[in-house]
Amino acid sequence: MNVELIGLTKRYGAATAVDAIDLKVPSGAYCCLLGPSGCGKTTTLRMIGGHERASAGDVVIGPKAVGDATPAERGTAMMFQSYALFPHLDARDNVAFSLRMRGIGKAERRAKAMAMLELVQMGHLAGRLPAQLSGGQQQRVALARALVTGPKVLLLDEPLSALDPFLRVRMRVELKRIQTELGLTFIHVTHSQEEAMALSDLVVVMNAGRIEQAADPRTVFERPATAFVARFIGGHNVIRRPDGMIAVRADRMRLGEAAGPGALAARVVAVEYQGTSVHVGLDADGLERPPEALAESPAALTAVLSDSAFAARPLRPGDTIPVGWDAAAAHRLDA
Repeated sequence: MNVELIGLTKRYGAATAVDAIDLKVPSGAYCCLLGPSGCGKTTTLRMIGGHERASAGDVVIGPKAVGDATPAERGTAMMFQSYALFPHLDARDNVAFSLRMRGIGKAERRAKAMAMLELVQMGHLAGRLPAQLSGGQQQRVALARALVTGPKVLLLDEPLSALDPFLRVRMRVELKRIQTELGLTFIHVTHSQEEAMALSDLVVVMNAGRIEQAADPRTVFERPATAFVARFIGGHNVIRRPDGMIAVRADRMRLGEAAGPGALAARVVAVEYQGTSVHVGLDADGLERPPEALAESPAALTAVLSDSAFAARPLRPGDTIPVGWDAAAAHRLDA
């Protein structure tokens, strides 16, 4: 089911949490709302699901506006950051609970609950209580519970944030598998750039209640629309020039003899080994930086080198080295 937001706004008194945003999420897409804390992404999700009332604008799900519809009438289901499983019910009965509230008979609701548990690979643990399940297993039960009512749109609020890094990666794969298998529209709130890039067909980068950019992950990374997107997504140097601001990917910076004509003399201020790559922080005289960037990092520029390239030409803090980039590697940013 497609989802469209038209001038969607949420105010809390004098404060504007979501500021007249427009967005189209195609049917069957995996969309991630990405941004820092307080940018309005969870409020947007809750307005889509009917858990917050919009101050202005419309939410359209499928063919109709749903501004006055209850959450149950929208064809959506919400998976919250807190799984909120009933501690006295086993996994099967937790999943079946919403069907029970709809008056569905015991045999039918348990059969549907088991089918959903099998989908999330939890059928063999259907009889366990939440306290007997790991965090990842509880998350799968919560996902099955959200899916059992047959929603057309699944809303996920930071569903992986409570998991350890290894399990988070594993569950990303499972979420994408289930979304593809069921053909549902997923709208997923996250503050993790890696998570959004790995999962989504559509990345929506939010800042201060507004949408900075909405595009596929490759476009967002390769061609960030604004300086905020370039900095938040990471992997870019944001550089202010007299004719405007540009972004240059850190892995496309050139050091030493490869810096080329017009290179800047830069001082190495940090070296971080990352396994397959080495991140080199650089400072250069005469390089103008946006005020926001000054607060984020002491290094004016970052160059990402392969481990082998760094091993062939090691660098240490205090070294001076030419740094440059190809003109084709620079991407102009909106003001």
